[in-house]
Amino acid sequence: MEKETIIDLMRHGEPEGGTLIRGWQDDPLSETGWSQMREAVSEPASWDRIISSPLTRCFRFAEELSEKLDLSLSTEDRLREIGFGEWEGRLPAELYEEHPEAISNFWRDPVKHTPPGAEPLEQFKLRVEAAWEDILSRHQGEHLLVVAHGGVNRLIIANVLGIPLVNLFRMEIPFAGISRLRIGGGIPRLVFHCGSDLV
Repeated sequence: MEKETIIDLMRHGEPEGGTLIRGWQDDPLSETGWSQMREAVSEPASWDRIISSPLTRCFRFAEELSEKLDLSLSTEDRLREIGFGEWEGRLPAELYEEHPEAISNFWRDPVKHTPPGAEPLEQFKLRVEAAWEDILSRHQGEHLLVVAHGGVNRLIIANVLGIPLVNLFRMEIPFAGISRLRIGGGIPRLVFHCGSDLV
């Protein structure tokens, strides 16, 4: 019988600068962000390895954790967040004030309403899903921690559950939030957790 693959998707903590429209902008974690992530894994699971987005807000924590737990760490460039183009680094409130219709349209239907200069959602989907398929192929039967971004983790969950791309932002993933996916045994499953029961 094929061994089940377990993947814990972890979003980075709060970056410096607070809540901005932040995709490829490479801000480090704030002190709060470091605390959020360390607290989220205060009782670590029995991971076999860690895979991280190369962006600083993910990789620096993944690097620290891999050294602490003596785990192999690799980066996957295709797990970078979606690029927001001209909206990068902007406060959502500013965008609602300056471009209320454009930002409302984006959240309602991000497939048809790409921000100026941004990465189209369909293109984002293709690169993240390619990375996901490669991860599953290379690490079958392992228990992985994948440290990435809100958009990336939403996309992977949507892929596994068959959620339409247009509904991607109906999922709310908090800073340092962890979502577990079990792959194998018929159908893939999203597992909800209570407290620190990640073992």
